[in-house]
Amino acid sequence: MNAPLAALQTHPWAFPALEAIHIAGIAVMLGNLVLFELRLFGLGAALPIRALARLALPLAVAGFVAIVASGLLMFASQTGELLTNPAFRLKMLLLVVAGCNAVWFHARGSLGRAESPETGPDPLGRLLGALSLALWLGVLACGRAIAYV
Repeated sequence: MNAPLAALQTHPWAFPALEAIHIAGIAVMLGNLVLFELRLFGLGAALPIRALARLALPLAVAGFVAIVASGLLMFASQTGELLTNPAFRLKMLLLVVAGCNAVWFHARGSLGRAESPETGPDPLGRLLGALSLALWLGVLACGRAIAYV
């Protein structure tokens, strides 16, 4: 076992510090996604959606990077237990679906269609936004459930 993984398993503060980084990343990512998606649903109409996206989406990506980095380290320190945990497996499935949903949202140009004066709100974009919220909340719930199943 390499030194960083050994430290995660033996140092009393290593794993809790990693969990704190993971939780902070979740807060940054989910907080910015909720803010953006509420705007996508029509709340805060005075805020231009593209300007909000330029602020919120890079922060959400930064939070996601922190989540992935800390999550991979936590996974590497407990691989056997996590692979047999049904909550972890469901979390991974939901993560893949959430990623596909995000790719679909951006690939179809939903952001550009969000506030078209000619066509009005983009119904599919709003549906993808609602699906995004549901998926990320499912990921969050499964992450919490890992310790209990």
